[in-house]
Amino acid sequence: MTRHLPALALLAALAALPFALGHDPYLLNALITTGIVTIAAMSLNLLLGFTGQLSLGHIAFFGIGAYVSALTSLGFDVELLWGLRIVHEPWPPVVGFGLAVLATAGCGYLVGRLSFRVRGAYFVIVTISFAEVVRLVALNWVELTQGPLALTGIPPFSLGLPGLGSVTLRTKMQNYYLVLVVGTLCYALISLLVRSRFGRAMRGLKENESLALSVGINATRTLTLAAVISAAMAGAAGSLYAHYLRIIDPDVFLFSTTVTMVIMVVGGGKGTLLGPVVGGLIFGLLPVALRPVMVPEAQWMVFGLVLIVIQFVMPRGIVPGLARLATRRRASEPARVPVEVRP
Repeated sequence: MTRHLPALALLAALAALPFALGHDPYLLNALITTGIVTIAAMSLNLLLGFTGQLSLGHIAFFGIGAYVSALTSLGFDVELLWGLRIVHEPWPPVVGFGLAVLATAGCGYLVGRLSFRVRGAYFVIVTISFAEVVRLVALNWVELTQGPLALTGIPPFSLGLPGLGSVTLRTKMQNYYLVLVVGTLCYALISLLVRSRFGRAMRGLKENESLALSVGINATRTLTLAAVISAAMAGAAGSLYAHYLRIIDPDVFLFSTTVTMVIMVVGGGKGTLLGPVVGGLIFGLLPVALRPVMVPEAQWMVFGLVLIVIQFVMPRGIVPGLARLATRRRASEPARVPVEVRP
């Protein structure tokens, strides 16, 4: 139970944060978007932190989740080859969320099966190429995605509550707690995975792949499953993004978002559970503090400087660095020897 105390304390603080901010809509919007990107960073950490595989095309799963969920809830009418026409009537956004998770999980499986035969720099190139192909499809398939004109009027989530009927999540406060709940579930799932036999197999492949293979770990199957779960979580984040903003365009596939995810993971501490969360909060809210005083280009410079300072002071990231400092402090404290008092 003690090892979960930092996570529980952070969860309690995040649950109470909107009340401390006085329900400020600007800050709530920043927290919601930061939370959504943090969920995507957590999914990236499952690959980068626990298997050592760097995906620079992770934004593709995020964008696919956004478009699948949006199109499911909006409906579409498209003509394919040989006069085949597909007409889809709008479904509830919750169904779109589920389909976004399934669709991105399937994409993660395909990318994993194809690319985990070649790892290292080759895997990075494959993931970047996949993201660019998906972006071009979203940009040019105007009949389905509206291309640069964007999909608009995406409905917000509606949740059926026993005894209360259906509740439509329109306010920022409602969306904030929806993102917090989804993020908590993703964190719990990752925590269970990394402490399971599957998690030990992932870490084994990261630390010493030859040794892991010698004891019977199937590298391709393990890494592909990690890619499937990681992609599904990124798709869930994309679905939240689409139904919160209620408008998406091909800019959702911007490479800079993937870079932001990597910064969150590395700065917070890759291979740790809380690392992407802490890094996500810092690097997600940093632009909010910098926006009034500098242009976006200068913000990226500050991003780089902050990351360099963190890596210089805490080479493994913020969370491992703080854990090491706490361990050293406990070790340096003198042991308390009980004093025997005699009458």
